[in-house]
Amino acid sequence: MSRSTKLLLALLLAAGAAQAQQQFPHIGRPATPKEVASWDIDVRPDFKGLPKGSGTVAKGMQVWEGRCASCHGTFGESNEVFTPIIGGTTADDIKTGHVAALKTNRQPQRTTIMKVATVSTLWDYIHRAMPWTAPKSLSTDEVYAVVAYILNMAEIVPDDFTLSDQNIAEVQKRMPNRNGMTTAHGLWDVKGKPDVHSVACMKNCAPTELHSTLPEVSRNAHGNLAQQNRTFGPVRGVDTTGKPAPAAAAIAPARSPALAIAEQNACLACHDMKNKLVGPGFAQVAERYKGDVKAPAALAAKIKAGGSGNWGQVPMPPQSQLKDLEVQQLVAWILGGAN
Repeated sequence: MSRSTKLLLALLLAAGAAQAQQQFPHIGRPATPKEVASWDIDVRPDFKGLPKGSGTVAKGMQVWEGRCASCHGTFGESNEVFTPIIGGTTADDIKTGHVAALKTNRQPQRTTIMKVATVSTLWDYIHRAMPWTAPKSLSTDEVYAVVAYILNMAEIVPDDFTLSDQNIAEVQKRMPNRNGMTTAHGLWDVKGKPDVHSVACMKNCAPTELHSTLPEVSRNAHGNLAQQNRTFGPVRGVDTTGKPAPAAAAIAPARSPALAIAEQNACLACHDMKNKLVGPGFAQVAERYKGDVKAPAALAAKIKAGGSGNWGQVPMPPQSQLKDLEVQQLVAWILGGAN
């Protein structure tokens, strides 16, 4: 986004905020410059917006093993949940800028490095959204290092490489799918022709047709969506269990402090209250360790350090950000039936 565009956007937002204040006094306020700056972190394909910094492949390996490997695998091969990041590209792809496996389908699963056309996309996404449980927690130099390690695993840069804002444009020239992105579609230009030619019918619509719905057969196919939200950003999940909503006059029961900790740290993204989701349900954990006097200490250590093997091969990321008291509250709550 250019500086003039940002200025115009700021003026429009200010005008909109002023109008909203007139219509709805005492509701909302204009964003402060500091708040705007905290969101203005996009990095464009031409590397505008990229902050100064650098990171080595070796440092990236350290960060990866501590913050990334639990979900994405030691070598980017991933696990049972996430799509692999590395694989499916060749030295010829790096030369041509076209990933041959995308046409031949010889690769059984498309990886991130096969599809992504710009290295800025990797940098920007990792910077704003990773790690999954603590987005924006990596420093600028750590992001450079992790991207360098990913590029090294894909054999795009050598083992002793240092990625920086000074040489990232040169690295772009070696991205395997750099020539694979097309702009020949209607979404690229506001005046472009659309890819589809359906005609929308907006006459005599029934109320249920005015919003997006899931077919009943698919509604709860992957568990209750209301329990699978990240604990930051807009909450979009709906209750897909089909249970009736509680009466408006009903008094909400007191919330457990441990439940709040679980929600704030994305525990419910992988654990259901009763049944297995990605990891075991809390009720299953309580049942397995019922009466085991060693269970509280063992579970506390598992939450802190992470690991895999007890409930399958999908690893649990370490929750080192939790305080000891919070871990103790979680363990007591889980073993007590998560009530």
